[in-house]
Amino acid sequence: MTGADDNGAGAGGETGTTGDDHEDPLAAAGVDPVVPEDASDAEFAADDEVREFLRDVAEDVRGDSSESKQLSAILYRVSDLYDGEEETSPEDIYLNVRHIMRIKSEGGLRR
Repeated sequence: MTGADDNGAGAGGETGTTGDDHEDPLAAAGVDPVVPEDASDAEFAADDEVREFLRDVAEDVRGDSSESKQLSAILYRVSDLYDGEEETSPEDIYLNVRHIMRIKSEGGLRR
């Protein structure tokens, strides 16, 4: 193939794995969308200092733009790894962020 075709595929003819006509933004960015198997087994000990630091940074970067709000939300989700009362994993966070990025690339939520 020589460039983009009718379904939004890139020069390599690859499309995202969403089952629709939109290219996966992570694939377009050249990011490997596979979470290593050992990532979901990783243990994150509750650490109040790390959690509060990440949440403080999340508050600092949050602004009026959608990008700053997204970054803030991602940092806040990562801080949940260090909260003993939260049930999350790096894989859960990755999948959540990937879902958000797909929605954004498609123009937002449609009601």
